[in-house]
Amino acid sequence: MAQPQLKSDDALSSASTHFHPALVIMTAAVLLFAPAAHAAEVPAGFDTDRLTVVANVHAEGVQVYECKEDRAGKTQWQFREPLATLIQDGVTVGRHFSGPSWEFTDGSSVIGRVEAEAPGATKDDIPWLMLRVMKRGGDGVLTNVIAVQRLDTHGGLYSGRCGTEGAFHVEPYSAQYVFLTGRR
Repeated sequence: MAQPQLKSDDALSSASTHFHPALVIMTAAVLLFAPAAHAAEVPAGFDTDRLTVVANVHAEGVQVYECKEDRAGKTQWQFREPLATLIQDGVTVGRHFSGPSWEFTDGSSVIGRVEAEAPGATKDDIPWLMLRVMKRGGDGVLTNVIAVQRLDTHGGLYSGRCGTEGAFHVEPYSAQYVFLTGRR
């Protein structure tokens, strides 16, 4: 099917060169007086004042849960480990797995320990975390990283009773991981 051809005297063409004064004033007012859109606030305890971002990656993966007995002898879904692909600019740059550990394709890796956490945006979202790096490996992007933030989480939480001890459940999640260096 042929696409319609626009002529220079079409309404679309003239609309792009002639503006209605009221529209210009309304647009200017919205831009001047509307609150600025910004990323979600980083929670207290996630202080990064003296830290520098080394890498900011998107994670797509799952949180793995295992059906186990709790202290009262009832079977419950209990968190086991994360499994995620780390993506930057549309390219896989690494993976995230138990530890919690992150490993980049350049061979560098870190293992962290949770220092602070804040709830996710909904009841289904895993918490945001601030982690201190406890161990490093390899040479590359993560070599000098001292802290990792997990932010902007979506999904990943799963709970409730389960029927068969030893059964597994995977719950999809996504998050931003920010790798930081500097002095704390």
